[in-house]
Amino acid sequence: MGTHLTERVVKAAEIGTRKYVVFDEDCAGFGLCVFLSGRKGFVLIYCVAGRQRRMTIGTWPAWSVVAAREEAKRLKRDVDRGEDPMDVRTNARHAPTVDELVDRYIDEHLPKLSASSSKDQASMLRTLVLPDWRSRKVTDITPTDVDRFLTKVAAGRPRVWQKAVQKIKVPRAIRSKQSKPKPPPKTFKPTPVRANRVGEVLRKMFSLAVTWKMRTDNPATSFRKRPETARERFLSFEEIQRLAAALCADPDQRAAGIIRLCMLTGARCGEARTATFHQFNLDLAIWTKQAAYTKQRRVHRVPISHEAVALIRLRGDAVPKGCPFLFPGDVPGQPVVDLKRFWERMRVQAEIPDVRIHDLRHTFASLLVSGGASLEMIGRLLGHTQIGTTQRYAHLVDSPLRAGVNAVGEMLKPRLKVVGA
Repeated sequence: MGTHLTERVVKAAEIGTRKYVVFDEDCAGFGLCVFLSGRKGFVLIYCVAGRQRRMTIGTWPAWSVVAAREEAKRLKRDVDRGEDPMDVRTNARHAPTVDELVDRYIDEHLPKLSASSSKDQASMLRTLVLPDWRSRKVTDITPTDVDRFLTKVAAGRPRVWQKAVQKIKVPRAIRSKQSKPKPPPKTFKPTPVRANRVGEVLRKMFSLAVTWKMRTDNPATSFRKRPETARERFLSFEEIQRLAAALCADPDQRAAGIIRLCMLTGARCGEARTATFHQFNLDLAIWTKQAAYTKQRRVHRVPISHEAVALIRLRGDAVPKGCPFLFPGDVPGQPVVDLKRFWERMRVQAEIPDVRIHDLRHTFASLLVSGGASLEMIGRLLGHTQIGTTQRYAHLVDSPLRAGVNAVGEMLKPRLKVVGA
C-alpha cells in the first residue's frame, strides 16, 4: 500500500534507523528514498527481462514531486517498449568524448594522408577544436554547435599583445619605477578560409564517427562555407629576372635549386624539396612523382625542360655519392625541411614582398598560357585531378584570343576621312 506523495509528505519524512522507501500510490514503482544522512531522493523500481532494477531519478528539493512522478511515468513507458533506462544512462555516461574521437582520428586516419596534410589537420584539431569541445560527448555535438564554432574560427583570434610588450626594452635602473606598459588594443584578423578547412576536417571526422558507431549522424555534413577569394599573383618578366638574379647571387645554392626547380616545372615546393634522383629519367626528360609525395596521392608523370635536366645533373655532381635526394637536408637521410628564411631573403632582394613560393606555380601556368597551352594541358602538367582547379587560369587563356579579335577589329574598322573646311 503506497502513499500519495506530496511536497508536505516528502518534507515530513523522518530519518529512520536505515534508509527506506516510501512508495507512491499513483505510480507503481515510484517512491521517495530517505537516506541515513537525511538526504532525500526519488527512485523508480522496475523489472526488465526478469531483472529488478533500481534507478535514481533525482534528489529533493531539486526535483519536485510532480516533476519526479512525470519522469517516472516516462521511464516506465520506455520499459514497456523493451528499453532499459539504466543501461541507456550508463551508456550515455560512458559515451566517447570529442577528445577520444580526435585521438582516434589522428591515430587511424591521418597516417593515410601526406605528412603536410596530417600535420595541418592535427594542428587544427588540437589548437582549435579541442579547447572548445574536449570534454563534450560526441553524440552531443549538433549542426548548430558546428555552425557557431566555425563562425568563431572565421572571426579570427586576437593577437597576443604580451609578445609586443616583451620586445620593448626598458633600462634596468628605471624598470622598477616604471609602470607596466599599456597593452595595445586587441585586433582580429578574419580567417574564413581557415574556417572552411576546419569544417572539412570536422565533416570527415564525424563521418568516421558514424562508421565507428560513436553516433548515428554527421552534424557537419552541410556546414556553411564562407566565400573564398582565390589568390592570383603572377610574376612579371621583370620580377622573374630579379628573382633569377637573386637566386644566382645567394650563397645557398641548395635552396636556390629548389626554387629554380619549382619555377621550371610548376611543381609544389614539397614535391621539389623531397625529389629524389630515381624519379627522373634524364634521357627522356621525364619526372615521375610517386604517389606518396604528391598532394593528389597519385603517380604524376610529366615531361621536363632541358633547363630542368641540366639543373638535376648539376645537383647530381653537388650531393654526396649515394644520397637519394636532390636537396639533402642537414639531418642525414632527410631532405631540406624548411625554406622560410631563405624565401624571405629572396623576397627582399628581388623586391617581391607579396609573393609566395606557391605563386611560382601560378606563374608557370601563366607562362604556359602565353605560349598557347590549353587548360587540359595545364591541368596535366600541374597534376590537377579536377578540371575546376584548372579553371582559375581560364581568363588567361582568353588573353591571346582577345588580342587576335582586336587585331581583326583593327583591320576591319572603317577609316575616317578628313573633310576639308
